[in-house]
Amino acid sequence: MRLVFAGTPEVAIPALDAIESSGHELLAVLTRPDARTGRGRKVSRSPVAEWADDRNIEVLQPAKPREPEFLARLAALAPDCVPVVAYGALVPRAALDIPARGWVNLHFSLLPAWRGAAPVQHAVLHGDQITGACVFQLEEGLDTGPVYGSVTEAIAPFDTSGDLLERLSKTGAGLLVTVLDAIESGAARAAAQPADGVSLAPKITVEDAQVRWSDPAFAVDRRVRAVTPAPGAWTLRDGQRVKLGPVVPDPDGPPLAPGEVAVGRKAVHVGTATMPVRLGTVQPPGKKAMPADAWLRGNPLHDGERLQ
Repeated sequence: MRLVFAGTPEVAIPALDAIESSGHELLAVLTRPDARTGRGRKVSRSPVAEWADDRNIEVLQPAKPREPEFLARLAALAPDCVPVVAYGALVPRAALDIPARGWVNLHFSLLPAWRGAAPVQHAVLHGDQITGACVFQLEEGLDTGPVYGSVTEAIAPFDTSGDLLERLSKTGAGLLVTVLDAIESGAARAAAQPADGVSLAPKITVEDAQVRWSDPAFAVDRRVRAVTPAPGAWTLRDGQRVKLGPVVPDPDGPPLAPGEVAVGRKAVHVGTATMPVRLGTVQPPGKKAMPADAWLRGNPLHDGERLQ
């Protein structure tokens, strides 16, 4: 089939690689406009745009996919189908109607669970043991379309969202090409999502990533892993934001009040509502990430100090 691919972040690249190796023809990619990122606020292209640039493939970057110029160009390209992986914008009906076989979206959950922008993060945050990826027909509703197929993936006890998403992006890429092949051959069958089991996964904000030391240790652990690597867990020390890597609940650690810190010979513990957690890496403002004990050797604790 003739395809236009819609996607933006690095997680979409495995799907692009799989399509490139398939028998389908990639006409162009649709991605978000160049944006200013990082401390230097330099203008950078999305990973999908860079992938296409390297292969001299046309890049479409409308501010919004309802723009008349974009709709006209998509119609001129006349794709049979538009596969989507984390594009990052709502697609209007005018665009959905252009390809003869519609838009199909690779979503990183087992729908109808975790509809929305951050399905992997919410699966980790809520302690799910199984998740997956599915390919469904894109509609105007939020991840509501009928599903063509799915794959499952176990969530390991120490998985971060980054770990899990990396695996799902690869298995999901294979699923996406399988569905595209089936659509082309006429063998594809999409099943309506069940009415029960719907849950929502809104975007995780920087504020959501602040560690809540008054939570039980298991909830602290889940929150940190859910927001790793982005937006990144953090806590306050002396009013300054300190980023944290994954932590480990430690039933043998010292008894501590929520937020209270204890420095041992081989570990740094912080109290929660239940057992303490052992810190991993710490990144103070303006510095690189380092082991927690190294951080505190250069920044000794005050009497009675607590993280917030």
